Amino acid sequence: MAGQKIVWDATGERWYEYGLDHGVLYPQDASGAYPLGVAWNGLTAVTESPSGAEPTDLWADNIKYGSIRSAETFGGTIEAYQYPPEFSECDGSKEIRPGVYIGMQNRTPFGLSYRTMKGNDTAGEGDDGYLLHLVYGATASPSEKSRSTVNDSPEATTMSWEFDTDPVVVPAADGTTFKPTAHITIDSTTADATELAALEKILYGKDPTAAGANDGVAPRLPLPAELFTIFTEE
Repeated sequence: MAGQKIVWDATGERWYEYGLDHGVLYPQDASGAYPLGVAWNGLTAVTESPSGAEPTDLWADNIKYGSIRSAETFGGTIEAYQYPPEFSECDGSKEIRPGVYIGMQNRTPFGLSYRTMKGNDTAGEGDDGYLLHLVYGATASPSEKSRSTVNDSPEATTMSWEFDTDPVVVPAADGTTFKPTAHITIDSTTADATELAALEKILYGKDPTAAGANDGVAPRLPLPAELFTIFTEE
């Protein structure tokens, strides 16, 4: 293949990411699956904060011999005006009577999916594509909630939760072995459209085709092994 000179800022190649929508919560069950998803209305921000992967230098013969990196972890912060009732147990609350909750209980792990928009210089806003984010094995930490009196400049209360994750197993594929992960991203501008639609039918569910029909799909979060069967290499 003949070489070519690099071209900067070519038309159609100036991409950027913005926005957040389609938040879905998936409480984890005792088997480690995420069998039922619910819409997270009022979701305003998800801050991704990976950590770890810090180098430890090795020295020998008075020179740097090499370095070892620590394991990487994934966590972040969720911000929202409200949360679905199913998140209460993820936040350490337990409903003991209708409308009566007690705090400081066990925290249910959960999964999360959300979209961030992609834009570039050749299409209208929101028409370019999106990144679909899947988060596994998350647990929320206790969070501070500030309440204040109504004044002449009222603002809706924004709640936030820091979360950590326990990664899930990623199966080997095509002779390649992968480390466990807690975060998977699918790019709608490059993924196969049919395969992406099949995944979104699982993530968001599907209404029955007619009243009384038994072909509706309940929303759930598939594990990486199932993702590999949806997205097949051509």
